[in-house]
Amino acid sequence: MFDANLSMLFTELPLLERPQAARAAGFDAVEIWWPFADAVPETREIEAFESAVEDAGVRLVGLNFYAGDMPAGDRGLTSWPGRETEFRTNVEITVAIAARLGCRTLNALHGNFETTAQTISNYRFAADIAAEAGAQVVIEPLSGAPKYPIKTAEQAFDVIEEIDRGNVKLLADLYHLATNGDDLDILADHVDLIGHVQIADAPGRGEPGTGELDIFGHLAKLRANGYTGFVGAEYKPVTHSFAWRDQA
Repeated sequence: MFDANLSMLFTELPLLERPQAARAAGFDAVEIWWPFADAVPETREIEAFESAVEDAGVRLVGLNFYAGDMPAGDRGLTSWPGRETEFRTNVEITVAIAARLGCRTLNALHGNFETTAQTISNYRFAADIAAEAGAQVVIEPLSGAPKYPIKTAEQAFDVIEEIDRGNVKLLADLYHLATNGDDLDILADHVDLIGHVQIADAPGRGEPGTGELDIFGHLAKLRANGYTGFVGAEYKPVTHSFAWRDQA
């Protein structure tokens, strides 16, 4: 089942109108990056976001922790020295939102720093808090971020093994992995370690069919090997059509 990423789709609309737009476009589920400007948003901001999701009648299936100033190049706080308290405070806020909305997948971007003992401790903290709400934490390899150290599935698997928590999985973004030259065929052999999948075509990061990536072939392999989770549509619209869903 596909879900719409509200940070990439329907961006011509104010954030709080996007859940309804997704519903009108035929999506029953949505995901989103951290939807607030700060790690600790005001209560009224949180309530407005939650109401927008609930009123639209869509399910929130993916939510990112606060990742810093993304436009400026930040890619997460998990490995950021000196921001441990901010990270952990945000974890508790994020998990509380997820619990109220029934979201079970939380994306903790690694950050642009090497993996240290503190990084692993932060991930374990997030995993343990998420587990209390029946949620999982996912780690996402990224492209286009030179300082970001997690670029392949294998690098993510190594960190996941070190964290040693059953609810920490890979977020397999097929676009990022393909752009980084990773072998997407190996994913089907590690379905038990995959917590969420996202798609965009490559090159270009447009919707399926605008590039050269065999998206539906790779999704079919994942499904055949037991992946039953959501697939997030996280792309930059080119045709502004959702006809690609008919090919799945």
